[in-house]
Amino acid sequence: MMKVLAGLTTRGRCLMAAGLAAGVCSLVLNERDLLRIAVFVVALPVLAAVLTSRSRVGLSAVRHVLPDRVPVGGTAEVRIDIRSDGRLPTGGLLLEDGVPYALGSRPRFVLERLPRHHQIPLRYQLRPVLRGVQHVGPLLGRITDPFGMAEFDRELAGSTRLVVVPRVHGLTGLPSGAGMGAGEEGAVRLRSGQGEDDAVVRQYRHGDDLRKVHWRSSARRDELMVRLEEKPWRGGTTVLLDHRSAAHRGTGPTSSLEWAISMTASVCLHLHRHGHQVRLVMEDGKVLAGGVNDVGHSDVLVLDPLAALHPSHQRDLVCGGDPGNGQELIAILGATNPVAATELMRHRPRVTRSLAVLLDVSAWAPGQDGAAATELEDAARLLRGSGWGVVIARPEMAMGVVWSELCQAGTRGGAITVTEGGIA
Repeated sequence: MMKVLAGLTTRGRCLMAAGLAAGVCSLVLNERDLLRIAVFVVALPVLAAVLTSRSRVGLSAVRHVLPDRVPVGGTAEVRIDIRSDGRLPTGGLLLEDGVPYALGSRPRFVLERLPRHHQIPLRYQLRPVLRGVQHVGPLLGRITDPFGMAEFDRELAGSTRLVVVPRVHGLTGLPSGAGMGAGEEGAVRLRSGQGEDDAVVRQYRHGDDLRKVHWRSSARRDELMVRLEEKPWRGGTTVLLDHRSAAHRGTGPTSSLEWAISMTASVCLHLHRHGHQVRLVMEDGKVLAGGVNDVGHSDVLVLDPLAALHPSHQRDLVCGGDPGNGQELIAILGATNPVAATELMRHRPRVTRSLAVLLDVSAWAPGQDGAAATELEDAARLLRGSGWGVVIARPEMAMGVVWSELCQAGTRGGAITVTEGGIA
């Protein structure tokens, strides 16, 4: 009975309260006629609630979401086919579909009249603002009595899955492989033949082993060149995403974590479309995509895991080994300090190309991390000294610009700060 009375509307509750008040007055005044009226006024909303709660809706509904995978900021159309299966025509029914806040407002429809065995389509659009695996539904039909004293919801359709993937930005260019024993130019050299003339070389750097100096190339170029044939190109690139919650700032779709995830998705798909085999790993070494058992469309293999990715509660960047597994590495990092930079450098061989996008997370939350900018510059300096190509990115910059400068930083081996006005 409590569930039935819970369906009373404001009108029904007020009418019941008035009936109870009239009943009390009838007892005080000893008026039997007033008591009869009070009983009728109390019984009317109760009877309406009982009948409404037991009524059946002769409707069936089928929901279609097209497409079932949509990027952040895109549009998906929802179509609901409503069919009347009852003995009588249906009308005066309020329909409401459950939509998460990240997809927009909940749509409502008023079904004025639907003849028997007829079907009508209902359509509305979704514009997601935040990635994730969302569920649209259930579809509820609100049943009311003719006097509007009680209302109950009936589920007409269940939930439908919608995958909101990160937004992918267009990138141009690739990191130059000249002299690095990696990338496309290095691949061409390794495929060109065997023997000493086809050795992959690069410029000598301070700290390199002199036993690896390639004297023939050094004499030809009039500068010291180092052999890299002992570290052959593996034909792949590892992209590392730092998704620690402690390393990012901001909330919602404008947070630094969402920027990093979108950048990661753009880089992975850009490299894959240019023939690179891409391996996506997290800062803790977990392989998110690009494993030996991954077979299928690259967009699905990369974007779907990123859509369902939740921030990690790990505070420190602890690799425990080479995150690139001997391949070229492109790291997209949140708040980075010299300790985290040292951890990365400790496991990465100098002869293997390593690139990093360091997010200036203080720009995502101004006034909260005064010392973060200083630590970021120190970390960039350490990585640059170890041969890394580094770009410091901020939220106002286009990802295409950040990627272009990262490709150049890999050649120059320097640190670049990307700002709104350009490159510093």
